[in-house]
Amino acid sequence: MDQLTPEDAKIVTLARASRARNGTAEGAAVRDLDGRTYAATNVDLPSLTIGALDLAVAMAVSSGAKGLEAAAVIGQHTIDAVRDLAGADVPVLVADEAGTVTEVLRT
Repeated sequence: MDQLTPEDAKIVTLARASRARNGTAEGAAVRDLDGRTYAATNVDLPSLTIGALDLAVAMAVSSGAKGLEAAAVIGQHTIDAVRDLAGADVPVLVADEAGTVTEVLRT
């Protein structure tokens, strides 16, 4: 992968750190149009299951974000929620457990 910008490296680091801190299968982070970041892990409760990337997008929306500049995820993912908020051609950095970006998807 090409070298990440400092802003993109930050959201990959946040995704990785969130996942490690909570001991979960997934970690994600998004950056909104104002540069604010939101990090999340997956939730797996008997009455609620939500993926990390979906939750990070939900946190951004509930905080008033009007769009996203980028997203990062470690683990299982779908980019539908990112696309819903961000629109077309926004990068979603897919990283492995070590934080190495293995793929860049576009909404």
